[in-house]
Amino acid sequence: MVTVAALYRFTPLPKPAALRAPLLDCCVEAGVAGTLLLAPEGINGTIAGPAAGIEAVLAHIRALPGCAGIAPKFASAEAMPFGKMKVRVKQEIVTMGQPDVDPLAGVGRYVPPAEWNAVISDPDTVVIDTRNDYEVAIGTFEGALDPKTAAFGEFPDWWARNADALSGKRVAMFCTGGIRCEKSTAYLRQQGVEDVVHLEGGILKYLEDVPETESLWRGACFVFDDRVSVGQGLEPGGHVLCHACRRPLEQADTARPEFEAGVQCHRCVDQFAASDRERFRERMKQIGLARTRGTRHLGATQG
Repeated sequence: MVTVAALYRFTPLPKPAALRAPLLDCCVEAGVAGTLLLAPEGINGTIAGPAAGIEAVLAHIRALPGCAGIAPKFASAEAMPFGKMKVRVKQEIVTMGQPDVDPLAGVGRYVPPAEWNAVISDPDTVVIDTRNDYEVAIGTFEGALDPKTAAFGEFPDWWARNADALSGKRVAMFCTGGIRCEKSTAYLRQQGVEDVVHLEGGILKYLEDVPETESLWRGACFVFDDRVSVGQGLEPGGHVLCHACRRPLEQADTARPEFEAGVQCHRCVDQFAASDRERFRERMKQIGLARTRGTRHLGATQG
């Protein structure tokens, strides 16, 4: 069984590039794969590997400035959900494109999973799903608004168009693990919204803590690894990924005539040029050859 840890921490890291190589070396030595992002505002990512390896990497991360209190969300997988280890330096650990928004200066009030149902059932509360449209499509909370954003950076424009209609309401926001809500609630507070809350630990913590008989979650939760989605209790959600457009698919979608594994699905059948599809087919061929050798084609470690 493989341990999966999703983590983030907003903390000043003035020289994130200097932290990259030691962190990558630690991950490789520990047999851990996944993606970690470093930026001047902190660290974010998901990693997977043996339990002892995950603990070794977390010990390294907790020694970084301001990261001692980082609280990962753990899950398990039957097989390694990542093919390689990537540690990348970015401008933001979650891209909103609003440089004046600082979660360390103040965010919305955290609502623990046990209290979330009561908050979102209040008719005077507007519930907003801050995730991307393809994530919302496979699952969300009952009654939540879907901004239909293709990327998180579109959220400020969506809010500007809808702020007047939502004025005077309490705003309750949620996302996969909590990181997008740190920025979106900080942004709303900057815009003058006083009563704004968000789900502590995100959807993943809710699905882990709240019994299915009490759950107001409907569907599955998209995750950014080979599991593709999880459901109640963080059990696998049964979705597969279109490796061309990176959208989640129901198992039944793979039986549609447009589907070609690794090349296209019914949602992206008209999105790519013939040359792209040939490249995708070659990639699938190499993946198949790697499997016959008992290796993994996408297994290179990267910085």
